[in-house]
Amino acid sequence: MSQDATPHLDFAGTTPYEDYVQADVLTHLQHPLSDDPGEMVFLVTTQVMELWFTVIVHEWETASRALREDRVPVAMDALKRSVRELEALNASWRPLAQLTPAQFNSYRAALGEGSGFQSAMYRRMEFLLGEKSASMLVPHRGATRVYAELEKALHEPSVYDEVLRLLARRGLPVPQEVLDRDLSQRHEPSPAVEAVWASIYQDQDQNAELVRLGEALTDVGELVWRWRNDHLVATRRAMGSKTGTGGSAGVAWLEKRARKNVFPELWTARSHV
Repeated sequence: MSQDATPHLDFAGTTPYEDYVQADVLTHLQHPLSDDPGEMVFLVTTQVMELWFTVIVHEWETASRALREDRVPVAMDALKRSVRELEALNASWRPLAQLTPAQFNSYRAALGEGSGFQSAMYRRMEFLLGEKSASMLVPHRGATRVYAELEKALHEPSVYDEVLRLLARRGLPVPQEVLDRDLSQRHEPSPAVEAVWASIYQDQDQNAELVRLGEALTDVGELVWRWRNDHLVATRRAMGSKTGTGGSAGVAWLEKRARKNVFPELWTARSHV
């Protein structure tokens, strides 16, 4: 093509770009329920968050399969991509982070009983992090496909479960009761697993690949913690300590979540290196 040649502009139907991206579908999914112009920002930002949840779930499921098959480089690539995606997800709070209570109240009623904790894709993210809770399936009982996907995810190994199984296959003393735990339950910290991570970090030359894996998980864990804290701050600014949408405990519930770290032994093991 010459430098001044124009691109192909004449298509019989929709453009190839539209066929692939489905932009017309995406940009017509917004149906504000109030007259407040700020609701559009809230609605689009929330939809963007859902898209990032979907991508991150894809990455962590890819990482889990790769770890199960001892393909650590493939898992590392997926985890590293998810770090960049988590950074983009966390940036989604910026358009909402400085809402005043009056601005939020102007369209809050439009949410009705809706609340972010009802997000099925976010719940799959949490399950992949080891934050399991069967009670969180209850809001989705009326949606057959979504409920089945969440129930399946509840009983599958988390990314961290697959990492611990990998460590055991490498000959490290991960307790059998940790490997055989009920996968539908939240991962609870184990002093023995903490000791395994401490031993890995103490001999970085011998365990270079596992140290890199641990650091990739730590990057993920840090950004998940930042996500929870940014959510907490945005909510505090918008509504103070009032009851959250959907009847949730609002700030009190978010404060409890923000105090928790995923992959806990990776954090506590550092005190013993």
